[in-house]
Amino acid sequence: MANTAAEEIQVGALTVRFHVDADESGGSVSVFECDAPAKARMPAPHSHDEFDETVFGLDGVTTFTVGGGRTNLNPGEALFIPRGVIHGFSNDGEVDARFLAIISPGLMGSRYFKDAADVLAGGGPPDVEKLGEVMRRHGLTPAPPT
Repeated sequence: MANTAAEEIQVGALTVRFHVDADESGGSVSVFECDAPAKARMPAPHSHDEFDETVFGLDGVTTFTVGGGRTNLNPGEALFIPRGVIHGFSNDGEVDARFLAIISPGLMGSRYFKDAADVLAGGGPPDVEKLGEVMRRHGLTPAPPT
């Protein structure tokens, strides 16, 4: 398998780069990097019923909320997010952050982020129903409104 530069996918304020896409691994794993600029947050907290996620801090501090508990992910630290647990993240600091995410099994790939980016690209508030449809189609369950 060739080693190629990862395509950047802009999802709102976040930038995602896949290093191993689901179809490249035969569905065993997906690996992507995420840049979270200062003051950015994930647009839609969610859970996934069929896969786990492990995140590894690379730069800055990303604050993850997993099952209601908040955890700061610093460079060199890892956080496991089990399937079925609602989670989200934000960068509340003044410095850009970056983390690596591993999805296992690799049931979600770059197509999810491209589809979500299309929904968020319209400007103005996101269409929550369309974003929810994209999430469900790719194995994510949107968190109920709080």
